[in-house]
Amino acid sequence: MSAVVDLLRAELGDRVDITPAALEDARADKSGHRSTGAGLAVVHAATVADVQATMRIASATGTPVVVRGAGTGLAGGANTGPGEIALSLRGMDRILDVRPDDLLAVVEPGILNASLNTQLAEHGLWWAPDPASREISTVGGNIATGAGGLLCAKYGVVRDAVLALDVVLADGRLISVGHRSVKGVTGYDLTALMIGSEGTLGVVVGATLKLRRLVPGETRTLTATFADVRAAARAAASVTASGVQPAIMELMDAASLAAVHDLLSLPAPEPGAAQLTVQTDGADAAAAQAEIAELLTAAGGTVRLAADDAEAALLWRIRRSMHPAMERLGTTLIEDVSVPRSALPRMFDEIARIEAASGLTIPTVCHAGDGNLHPNFVFDGPEVPAHVWAAADELFRAALRLGGTLTGEHGIGILKRRWLADELGDDQLALQRGIKAVFDPAGVLNPGKVFTAAD
Repeated sequence: MSAVVDLLRAELGDRVDITPAALEDARADKSGHRSTGAGLAVVHAATVADVQATMRIASATGTPVVVRGAGTGLAGGANTGPGEIALSLRGMDRILDVRPDDLLAVVEPGILNASLNTQLAEHGLWWAPDPASREISTVGGNIATGAGGLLCAKYGVVRDAVLALDVVLADGRLISVGHRSVKGVTGYDLTALMIGSEGTLGVVVGATLKLRRLVPGETRTLTATFADVRAAARAAASVTASGVQPAIMELMDAASLAAVHDLLSLPAPEPGAAQLTVQTDGADAAAAQAEIAELLTAAGGTVRLAADDAEAALLWRIRRSMHPAMERLGTTLIEDVSVPRSALPRMFDEIARIEAASGLTIPTVCHAGDGNLHPNFVFDGPEVPAHVWAAADELFRAALRLGGTLTGEHGIGILKRRWLADELGDDQLALQRGIKAVFDPAGVLNPGKVFTAAD
């Protein structure tokens, strides 16, 4: 192991960090999961050449590499363990090119999502993906996990907003996949393959992003409270079925709403009450808001229109404060399943059933506009207890029975790999293992993530 560090230092000098603090930080992410021990070294890459040198050494010595951005992942996918190199791309954070006429920008992977949009606003542009972690997560991490966010029901997810990628392969070669044109179908779509691959196929060192213009126009926000979460879910499904298109539609159940109100020192909500918060935008924002308000009232909701921008900002602060509110309660397993939007009421029924059977409270928030739920399991101590995993197992299988998926935007990482075959089936799992072997025949890229050792 010391020989590998020597090789890295010979090529990269002081970009190689073996301080205990750096190695300890690379063990964990926001999921609460930690690797079994510290890694070998952290490489703070500043250039594509740094990444290539790291991968050449890793490939030649058979040393595993775990790529990291800001460490905000929620599935353990970027956690670095014994004998592994943490390859940090956080320092590669520049916007390399902005082309307003072509509605694209070329960026490095370490730039933070919110910082990117602050800089793009100077050009009258924005990048649509907006995960709840946008202030602290990198664009490279968003791409690696196929992230979504609050706006994706109307504006799409990361996969819809990336045109091309520059990727360093496991052996250090640099390839460019995709295109800068709107259309392009030459060969297999390797860009789409890389998005959501969680660092198991290559290292994204540059991204050509598909942008939108900042169009002058208002946004309107409303909130609707319901007697219980099933009623709120049913109301959200009715909005989707109506054809009216909100920009954002978020649902908070009673437990999550109460926890956030406590965190923010707001008056306690009514016991058992669930809340939908909806934003409309564009030229028809007011008309769409009025139509949605009528639908939610008819569904039994108590509707309030935000009086001004300050009230709207507070409503969105409530939604975006879910994670810190859960962290106050203990160690949190933040889960991520998606179901068809019409199945949201039935999924909340399943969560209630699992709560009753397990004796757990499972605070849940939901991107109701696209059917992506985030159930939270809160417990004491660093390790997920067996009874929590049993309840999570029930929840995952319920989502699959309803035609859903194990993960809408967080990825598989370590935490969900044992259920991968349940969703994919043996034939598709074998194909995916074959793809991994083509890109990474020596198995040095993020080993143990996504696929289990048995796979």
